[in-house]
Amino acid sequence: MADTSKEVEMMQKHLLDLANRSYQQNVFTFSDFLGESDQDAFFAIQRQLGSQHYELFGGNENCIRKMIRFGNPEDFGYEVEYPIVLLEMRPLMQKFADKFSHRDFLGALMNLGIDRSCLGDIFVEDNVGYVYCTDTIAPFLIESLDKVKHTQIRTKEAVNKTFAQEAPVEERVLVSSERIDGCISKLYNLSRSESLEYFRAGKVRVNGRLCESNSYILKADDAVSVRGFGKFIYTGHASENKKGKLWLTLLVYRQKK
Repeated sequence: MADTSKEVEMMQKHLLDLANRSYQQNVFTFSDFLGESDQDAFFAIQRQLGSQHYELFGGNENCIRKMIRFGNPEDFGYEVEYPIVLLEMRPLMQKFADKFSHRDFLGALMNLGIDRSCLGDIFVEDNVGYVYCTDTIAPFLIESLDKVKHTQIRTKEAVNKTFAQEAPVEERVLVSSERIDGCISKLYNLSRSESLEYFRAGKVRVNGRLCESNSYILKADDAVSVRGFGKFIYTGHASENKKGKLWLTLLVYRQKK
């Protein structure tokens, strides 16, 4: 079994090396695509960067898997785009194509023997797949990815686009305070002990970062995701009832079943 802690340490050292090279040479440096756990590992060493500038981006604002870019355009006096390409994976004959899911496209990509760190998020719209990838792997994917399940497809570079996100529904919950665990319990109909398990399992994130404190106090515009349920944004609007409890207004994105 792989030593996960050793792998994390090596990844953190690699990111610090990228940051140092950017600082010393006044050039932009980029990580590969990082999943949420790798992003958490980066945030754990964030203080070692001091005031050094960095940004995370995955292709569009809805992406979960992201690259880190070290360097500041204001300091360097020039700008460099992220080495990210969006590819379209379209059936040659849509009428006779299999019905595709995110997993189908991911499976086809991984069957080519490439590293997951070369791939960002995958979106599926109208049975067409879109994947963000590194610019170095894009030519290989365009040439090699010609089949998903039993369907022949064509892979080509796509014009960057915004992928529609389901509109949130405004909901209100009655809680004793703006503590995150109480809000999650009410919104998703969980007991306090059940909601605590989600924190212990690392399934709660606030503004993209792992949240391990179930007593965290929500602030206006905080975006909270709970794996298995979806995401909500606290609007910051709270009103008190006669018994001193709070009605919190949330914008809720329910996870599709």
